[in-house]
Amino acid sequence: MPMLTFLASAALCASPAVHDGDTIRCGAERIRIANIDAPELPDSPKCQDYRRAYAWCDYRAGNRARIALQGFLRGGSVKVQRLGTDKYGRMLARVTVNGKDAGDYLVRLGLAREWR
Repeated sequence: MPMLTFLASAALCASPAVHDGDTIRCGAERIRIANIDAPELPDSPKCQDYRRAYAWCDYRAGNRARIALQGFLRGGSVKVQRLGTDKYGRMLARVTVNGKDAGDYLVRLGLAREWR
């Protein structure tokens, strides 16, 4: 289980930019969607080194996850509820659109897995 630093804050993200199926940018802030793992994209270094054994390197699914997340975030107001940082210093957050959870959406589509 990753070590989290707790931050209780939520904010609207006016112009989210999707990096991949589980990471967005809100302005300059990089946000990792908490509790999911999406497939890697073709340029991911995780699929090129020792981490390949742990990475989900299905590039077609990675592209579909990114496209699905982009479409989901265009559906209304994007809210980012910051949950803390992981051991790598990444911001972990619950991301919702009109109250619907982005991670749950991607898991239901089979384009992400629950992170344990």
